[in-house]
Amino acid sequence: MPVSLTVRVYFEAAHRLHNPERDEAWNRETYGKCANPYGHGHNYTLEVTVEGPVDPETGYVVDMKRLKAILAETVVSEVDHRHLNHEVPWLSGINPTAENLAVAFARRIAPALPDGVRLTAVSVHETERNRATWRPD
Repeated sequence: MPVSLTVRVYFEAAHRLHNPERDEAWNRETYGKCANPYGHGHNYTLEVTVEGPVDPETGYVVDMKRLKAILAETVVSEVDHRHLNHEVPWLSGINPTAENLAVAFARRIAPALPDGVRLTAVSVHETERNRATWRPD
């Protein structure tokens, strides 16, 4: 019987929401202050849920310290205190909305998980009231 496990980690980053296919007026209308040409920052929360069988020897699906280390290695170390539009190569060409970040983070986290552990949700909180969540199809 699978069990779900959720951990949260935090990072700070800047971004600019902008669609280069549209003009500045459209971007300002669509993204408001998030379209600032110099960007703006957030204190993000990254919440990740995995699922798997409980190991009878350890009692874990995966050790939470190990899961947090995976998140640090695959995502946080590369985005913390960075401008997401300019300083993170694997986000190049991606409009860094919370929705797009959740998908991009899931793509990095899933392959790093131990065998038998499945990624079931990645939530990116831009604020304590706003978040986007990716779930597998």
